[in-house]
Amino acid sequence: MTRLAPRYLALALALAVGTTGMAFAQTNEAQADRAAPNPATMTNAPDAKFVEAASAAGLAEVSLGKLGAQQGQSQDVKAFGQQMVDDHTKANDELKTIAAGKSIPVSTLPMAQDAKAATMIAKKQGAAFDAAFKKKMVADHEKAVMLFTKESKGGKDPDLKAFATKTLPTLQHHLEMAKQLPAGK
Repeated sequence: MTRLAPRYLALALALAVGTTGMAFAQTNEAQADRAAPNPATMTNAPDAKFVEAASAAGLAEVSLGKLGAQQGQSQDVKAFGQQMVDDHTKANDELKTIAAGKSIPVSTLPMAQDAKAATMIAKKQGAAFDAAFKKKMVADHEKAVMLFTKESKGGKDPDLKAFATKTLPTLQHHLEMAKQLPAGK
């Protein structure tokens, strides 16, 4: 396989899926550095930083979920990937609706470090892919649980606080599921 083959594979996957969310999996380093502008700096709304972080993380989970569903070696990774797409798309849509009603901008791209990680994971195959995917899913969901717990307990905006409280059990379940994924080799 040539050095360009993984990039072409990632590009083909992005085109096959037909969504911009998947496109970050093939983002190069220079593009990743420009990912996820900081919309929270454009508003003084309470909890705008939560909206920024949660929306960027949600986009990362959907994109990584698509990658897992397509490239996972084990059926467990494929199924978990699809569940990430389904659950995080639903949560992202709900957050977008709440934020729009409050004129709080949402992130339109994953955070730069998530884009870089996805690029590296997309280059892996087989058990190595599954192991890297599992590691990223566990780390991401640990961060998400902390973010949503903080908002649930101390958020200023009642609608966003309620969203965080409602979504938290799903994220905690995702974390437990991610820990149970095959480790690969």
